[in-house]
Amino acid sequence: MSNNSNDKVPEGLLATNQPDLFFEDDVIGQMKHEIWAAGEEEVDAILAEYGMPSPVEWSKPGTYIQMMPRHQLIEERRKNDIIFIPIGCTENHGMHLPSATDTLFVSQILEGVRRYTAKRDGAPCALTLPPLNFGAHPYHHMGMPGTAIVREDIAREMLIDVMLGLWNDGFRKQIMINNHGHLWMLEATIQQFQKRYHLPGVFRVLDWHRAVRESFREKKFGGEYDSTFVHAAEAETSLALYLFPEMVNMEYAVNTSGKAYIPDEHFDKSVDPYRRPSRWSEGEGHFAIEISATPEGVVGLAAHGEAKKAKKPLATILKYLTILHDDIRDAFPPGTVPPVEEVTLRTQEEMAPFLLEPQSEGWKSVYALPRIGQSNIY
Repeated sequence: MSNNSNDKVPEGLLATNQPDLFFEDDVIGQMKHEIWAAGEEEVDAILAEYGMPSPVEWSKPGTYIQMMPRHQLIEERRKNDIIFIPIGCTENHGMHLPSATDTLFVSQILEGVRRYTAKRDGAPCALTLPPLNFGAHPYHHMGMPGTAIVREDIAREMLIDVMLGLWNDGFRKQIMINNHGHLWMLEATIQQFQKRYHLPGVFRVLDWHRAVRESFREKKFGGEYDSTFVHAAEAETSLALYLFPEMVNMEYAVNTSGKAYIPDEHFDKSVDPYRRPSRWSEGEGHFAIEISATPEGVVGLAAHGEAKKAKKPLATILKYLTILHDDIRDAFPPGTVPPVEEVTLRTQEEMAPFLLEPQSEGWKSVYALPRIGQSNIY
């Protein structure tokens, strides 16, 4: 079946069966294009490569760095020093879903990437247990029972300290994968970490669902959903039904609608599907807060959730994270980092002992590294 809806496709782009949807003709775009056009059997085969679905592995020996003997951690880090950091929260997701929903999603996705890299390479990427089971939140979440809000500066400082500890242990390629509405705080975390410490490494934060926004398209735009991705509604309920159905009770799933005071077209939704002027996080006061407008903890069509709708988004993010992993590894093999004097204000000579393998001869702990333009007090 032809996937092209246009007679003339702009150079460098791949057309789809939707006139407004194109993918770049590069590795990532080609991957997305293939999954967009794939049938369910093809998608199931991709998911099977990653061992999906599989129960969350928070307590499984050997999955997370905190859950393996020290000697194993060191052996694995020498082969692969990329570490993925799942970021979630504790948040009311309606009567039908658990409050750990965001943390479960991102953990299970990254566990799939670890299984895949272990099977393919014999050198899996590293995972850390979620440092934020309780996260920061936008103002409009205030007051919701079941939502535990950590002050933004405390959550940020917690993550900065986690990043420094991981760097000190040789994990200098740190990728935070987020599933919750505090992206601005995570971006600030990376910026403040680097301004404070000036360390060579690869540091990134990614809203996974925004990275594969095409997979959450509504039916009116050629997708599989009746509504776009919003909190605890159709998309998240579908993901939960696929990833942890034993924690979902659809008898309690409801459909709701928020209350806006100005036309909705000014602000986009969670995955920026409409290319509207502002992201949802760039304002407050133009709509009623959650406890007033949607006290059910659901913002949208939760009752429309179906497990099969989760498959393409999950297959796409698993493939994308694998590409990201491979590109970082290819650019900076284990034990190497970007050029010190090109990515920091420090010198190679100054950093040399701190860049050695932890506890090897001549190594110095990063906690002894002099600060630039700041007090040396930790």
